[in-house]
Amino acid sequence: MAATVLDGNKIAAQIKAEVAEEVQKLGAAGIRPGLAVILAGHNPASEIYVRNKVKSCEQLGMLSENLTPPDSVTTAELLQMVNELNNRDEIDGILVQLPLPPQVDSKKVLLAVSPEKDVDGFHPVNVGNLSTQRPGLVPCTPAGVIEILRRSNIAIEGRNAVVIGRSDIVGKPVAMLLLNNNATVTVCHSKTKNIAQIARQADILVAAIGKAGFVTEEFIKPGAAVIDVGINKITDRAQFEKFFAGDPAREKSFAEKGSTLVGDVDPHVAAVAGAISPVPGGVGPLTIAMLMANTVKACKMRRGPERQARS
Repeated sequence: MAATVLDGNKIAAQIKAEVAEEVQKLGAAGIRPGLAVILAGHNPASEIYVRNKVKSCEQLGMLSENLTPPDSVTTAELLQMVNELNNRDEIDGILVQLPLPPQVDSKKVLLAVSPEKDVDGFHPVNVGNLSTQRPGLVPCTPAGVIEILRRSNIAIEGRNAVVIGRSDIVGKPVAMLLLNNNATVTVCHSKTKNIAQIARQADILVAAIGKAGFVTEEFIKPGAAVIDVGINKITDRAQFEKFFAGDPAREKSFAEKGSTLVGDVDPHVAAVAGAISPVPGGVGPLTIAMLMANTVKACKMRRGPERQARS
């Protein structure tokens, strides 16, 4: 029996509808949530992401501002830009799109973002809030992973969860969120021995290692929920055949574009898993939906009606 495909687009649409409702309520109190995105230089993938983020803000009735310093921008100039945004009351969220140009000290720039406006959830204060279960802003992709599970009625509490990947952006925070939701969590990475054997214990497997089709059928406990965070572009015909031979829709798209996307999970895993998030159309749309939700959350925490009433 083939796995249930978890529709990220549908879940993202639900979340955006809830965010739009919150934006309307805030609007009735004379407050409009605002997101500022800093996109330095010209990275085509980043430009597409940012365009989608700005478009989502506009669709939901939020203020969005896109700052585009040139490739030659210095760390000092970006720090000044962040500082100005920190001081603007109508801006609730600040997102610094990575990667930054090579001459920029990325860590310094990210650290300069005020924790209460850090809608990416990368600031050490927000990382600390997450690990100690205090209110704060949570990284968007990991938050999206939890929403996919929750809204697909996949139980987390008491289950064995394995996370493959230990990045600060996805692996570590998603492991922490699963732990906070009472799963028993194992984190695997490039130095883990017998990784497939460990993964096979998982009721919930989250793949975020950045390697095309790394997770194969031998990693999967029959019936497990598999969440694929990876987005890898493949252009090699042999690789395409390995993952998508006999898939007419993919074949047509590959013939037209010369490339296709595959996650960190081999598509053949669908024959063993109970549920799987596809690539594209799985975790990706959730990342932007959760960014919108985080911007509204930051707005409410900073200047929501309750906050105003208290001050």
